[in-house]
Amino acid sequence: MNKTALITGASKRIGKALAMHLANKGWNLALHYNSSATQAKALQQELSQRHPESQFEIFKANLMQAEEVEQLIPEVSKQFSSIGLLLNNASVFEPGYLKDSSFDLLRQQLAVNFEAPFLLSKAMANQTANGIIINFVDTRITNNQSNYAAYSISKKALWELTKMAALELAPGIRVNAIAPGVTLPPEDKDDSYLWNLAANIPMKKPGGLEPILQSLDYILANSHLTGQLLFADGGESLGKN
Repeated sequence: MNKTALITGASKRIGKALAMHLANKGWNLALHYNSSATQAKALQQELSQRHPESQFEIFKANLMQAEEVEQLIPEVSKQFSSIGLLLNNASVFEPGYLKDSSFDLLRQQLAVNFEAPFLLSKAMANQTANGIIINFVDTRITNNQSNYAAYSISKKALWELTKMAALELAPGIRVNAIAPGVTLPPEDKDDSYLWNLAANIPMKKPGGLEPILQSLDYILANSHLTGQLLFADGGESLGKN
């Protein structure tokens, strides 16, 4: 398989962890960012120093803008011959009950969390006959809580896209999803925030990044897996116990 991966939202948090992990396994990386140029350049430099045998390039695109999304894979193709792995990781996460959500909020959540992965998956499928797509959804897709109504519906749609794309693009392109749970605190919170959340899930502790990386490895290694969702959430999707 072509060992070039495109990671959206690669400059920090889960995206950065995915980049570091794949670089350690010999992947060339197309690192997407929007507003985090400084972090993206720093990551590119760090990876290039650690892995001089591999290629790491950064690409800017605002995933709210369809024309920029549609140009992303063509731009990547100028630096890499083709993409073997697409990680639709970039996400926006804003609260809002259904009755309080504005059109702008809905538009933002759908554009970044669902429409961009849709368009990137289409572009990849039209570029290569073989590869892997992994969509990052959310354990929230298993319930109907509406405190993040626009966000949740965007991730539910992304999971439906995962199954639809897996059926259409098989056997050459496998499409799967990962649903993280309590992973990292928001940038304005500390670890105590995570532990308070984790008290309500079966495993009673935050998962951190490792379960996500292990799920990624499993999907990459299992050549017969497509249209599936791995919950890396400590049982949160099962409900409270």
